[in-house]
Amino acid sequence: MTPGFDYASLAACGSLRLSISASLRFSPLSVNALISLGVAQGWYGCGPLALSHRFRHQTQSPYAFCIRLLRVFALHLSTTMQKTDRIYIAGHRGLAGSAIHRELQRAGYANIVTRTSAELNLRERDTVRAFFEKERPQVVAVAAAKVGGIKANNDFPVEFLLWNLQIQNNVIEAAAEFGVEKLLFLGSSCIYPKHAHQPITEDALLTGPLEPTNDAYAIAKIAGIKLCQSYSRQYGKRFISAMPTNLYGPGDNFDLANSHVLPALLRKIHEAKMRGYNEVVVWGTGTPRREFLHADDLAAACRFLLENYDDPALMNVGYGDDVTIRELAETICEVVGFKGALTFDTTKPDGTPRKLMDSSRLRALGWQPTISLREGIRTTYEWYLHQHK
Repeated sequence: MTPGFDYASLAACGSLRLSISASLRFSPLSVNALISLGVAQGWYGCGPLALSHRFRHQTQSPYAFCIRLLRVFALHLSTTMQKTDRIYIAGHRGLAGSAIHRELQRAGYANIVTRTSAELNLRERDTVRAFFEKERPQVVAVAAAKVGGIKANNDFPVEFLLWNLQIQNNVIEAAAEFGVEKLLFLGSSCIYPKHAHQPITEDALLTGPLEPTNDAYAIAKIAGIKLCQSYSRQYGKRFISAMPTNLYGPGDNFDLANSHVLPALLRKIHEAKMRGYNEVVVWGTGTPRREFLHADDLAAACRFLLENYDDPALMNVGYGDDVTIRELAETICEVVGFKGALTFDTTKPDGTPRKLMDSSRLRALGWQPTISLREGIRTTYEWYLHQHK
């Protein structure tokens, strides 16, 4: 039995324990030890009660499920993430990817592999396979994607669907083909239904219609999640998926034509201040509520998941609180020092009325965000000013 583990709490796993014992002729005490080891090490991303619930509802035969259980144990015993592991970050120059790069370097991971889009076109399957065959990364973080705000998603659905499918399919397939031990795929909160119950839990996936202004991007991301889960189920791959909420921070895209709401507002309000304008026009009614997470908080969560989580079930990564677009714009005005008025153009779309993630599963494992929205906006604005001197 693992020291410090609540042995009595495994009583709820009794039916599975007996089935495994009968199937493989292990003693119940030996199976208890295996299950307790897996729970104590966080190999299933949940505690014993959630684990027992998952076991009770598994549909495989006891023998098949036991083999799967032991396969997971063997993988963990042989492929624990090491500081010397060769880690490939796909999309290391983007908002999420650059933050993950910084976080891994801060944590002492020294063998990080990167390629720019000019050096490696992730939409070309043969090129990606050749890269993986040569470099042989042990760990992969898939942060590469074609991203954009409401206007870009609405204007270019073909590119948002096709390009993202090509990128993620090529990387995930090559990772499986060339022996990657662990892969983290980054999705998006837009995968959830437009009118999902708030806050949004992971089981809301595919329970209702998507927001039509970005459904092409969402469908691509859902396909990526399902591909990772399929590799996990069929081949035992340690491929996991994380769903971040709306991100912002250093390295963001501030192009007014295709950026997300926070960087777009930050730039518009900054330029209004510098040009002496007395008004800034904001798209929509200002009433939709959005949750925002600093990219450095996401990066910390990604490292936490890479080091501690192996369940193919997707994991939400959010801040835990939301604001209206009006409140966001007002906060940016205060940080930037803009004294003019905000005007809302109600002829423009609002998008999803509210999008707040339920990140309680991740928090229960021990991760917490640390950067407040106001502080994050302040440091992002400082970065923006430094980049545009």
